[in-house]
Amino acid sequence: MTSVSTNAFYERFNRDQTVLRGRAEALQAEIGSGQRLGRSSDDPVAASRLRTLGRADAFAAVDLSIAARASSDLALTDTALQSFADSLIRVQELATQAANGVLSTAQRAGIATEIVAISGELVRLANTRDSAGHALFGGNATGDAYMLDSAGNAVYIGTPTASELPLGDGQSVTRGLTGPEFLNFGATNLFALVKGLAADLAGAAADPAQAARDALGGLDTALETLTTQQTVVGTRLNWIDLNTQRRTQMGELHAQEQADVGGTDLTEAVSKLQQTMTVLEASQASFARLSSLSLFDFLR
Repeated sequence: MTSVSTNAFYERFNRDQTVLRGRAEALQAEIGSGQRLGRSSDDPVAASRLRTLGRADAFAAVDLSIAARASSDLALTDTALQSFADSLIRVQELATQAANGVLSTAQRAGIATEIVAISGELVRLANTRDSAGHALFGGNATGDAYMLDSAGNAVYIGTPTASELPLGDGQSVTRGLTGPEFLNFGATNLFALVKGLAADLAGAAADPAQAARDALGGLDTALETLTTQQTVVGTRLNWIDLNTQRRTQMGELHAQEQADVGGTDLTEAVSKLQQTMTVLEASQASFARLSSLSLFDFLR
């Protein structure tokens, strides 16, 4: 009978110690990780909500990555458009000079040479590459946006439109411009206008000064078309920024909710750990004292 009681005493102590140590270890893990849920069964409702928030954050991360790519391509577009504008303004300056009737043939030929160089630069700019190494102004084409035909004319070889990139929650943005959107105006395009002006000043026109004056109107239209598309690109960049800000704010709200739903209340957890350790130490001390007693101690 005494043996059975003694075994039961030790077994009960071991069970109690195991429970207390497990509780202490769980609290220590909770404090260390900052998460109060070790497994879904601890709080199924909270665990389900955390999984939902986790999926939302994963989708948001993908959307932000796509937005960053679109922003990068549009920033490249904006930079290239400004280079186009600078070149076009220089052509306007040269055309204004060439429109002066007192210039000599040699002087106009010198102007034509510079315009030819600018024409080549315009084709190079039109074949600028995007962040993936594809034609920035070629729509969805993987190669160049423009090629020169046998007569030296720039010909568009890209796709009709640029692709739409999703920004999340049903929002999207066009990632860039195609060349014709800002290089074509009326029945002509900037390449043909500049190339024709250079040829006229080099001697192809009977009256090069008048040809230069005639070209100025087309150059004004070209610059206006270019400026309009710069505004479009700026609007798209602002739209991406607004969506990115919204995504960032939602991420902050999700983080706060995750902390509220599954996060550890450090003050409460530390307090519980201290209580558990106190009980554990007291239990061990009591066991040590009781286990050392014998029948003679009770007979004194």
